[in-house]
Amino acid sequence: MEQCSKTLVLILGPTGVGKTELSLRVAEHYGCPILNCDSRQVFKSIPIGTAAPTKDELSRVKHYFIATRELEEDYNAGQYERDALRVLEDLFRTHEVVVMTGGSMLYADAVCYGLDELPAVPAAIRRSVQESYEKHGLTWLQTEVQRLDPNYWEEVDQQNPARLAHCVELSLTTGKPYSSLRTNTRVQRPFRIVKVALERPREELYDRINRRVLQMIEEGLVEEARSVYPKRHLNSLQTVGYRELFSCFDGEYDLNRAIELIQQNTRHYAKRQMTWFRRDQDIHWLKANDDYEKNIHIIDHLLRADCV
Repeated sequence: MEQCSKTLVLILGPTGVGKTELSLRVAEHYGCPILNCDSRQVFKSIPIGTAAPTKDELSRVKHYFIATRELEEDYNAGQYERDALRVLEDLFRTHEVVVMTGGSMLYADAVCYGLDELPAVPAAIRRSVQESYEKHGLTWLQTEVQRLDPNYWEEVDQQNPARLAHCVELSLTTGKPYSSLRTNTRVQRPFRIVKVALERPREELYDRINRRVLQMIEEGLVEEARSVYPKRHLNSLQTVGYRELFSCFDGEYDLNRAIELIQQNTRHYAKRQMTWFRRDQDIHWLKANDDYEKNIHIIDHLLRADCV
């Protein structure tokens, strides 16, 4: 297929929509690797709860940023941006197209546009926020974000203490809502970016999410969560699936309730993902179904569209 420039094909969409299989088929079509942009799949030891690609899927296509970090490591969008750009620079020497996929909105945006330069947070404010969180728990952080930055509250992972604390710290540092500090200045990348996202009717997507959670339980999610329970304080484990099971292990509710909460919180996360993606006018929306050839044909057309 004719190419006019090195192109990153970014395949997005909410959790559970079906990104993995389409990404594999697109990568096989172009004979290229896949860069993962899921902020939790980069960590080792938690493949079930993060719905990481299976061994069979990994054997089909070379993947980057899958199980490359220890749970104890701090890893964020800024680090991912630097690492992914280095990998892309290397891959584009031998590939015209590279596929990137995942549901972590900030990671994807970091690679596409770069991140805003934000002011440093004074140590006293960071310490104060951390102490308040340790004393009053997640509910305190959630209340503070709603108070300080209601716009950010609508899009953030409301169960992620690191993201919530970051918002509180910067809002207190500047006296302004964190969301107002994000200028959305776009960095020009030395490659073309074609973005597509998968969508399904809400009822269908939610049903898939509910069934996938049950499948995770069957595959051993409870045992996986028990294996990392001693490390429950780590930021890498502050995510849907593990938080609910940790509380179950603590006796706050039984396993059936934990499963219901995982399903509910995953659906809420998918809704926030869709809200984020819908604001991006560069995204081309595709129907998620088993007609992979049709979607690949559409992507082929998008790649040719700007060639002259």
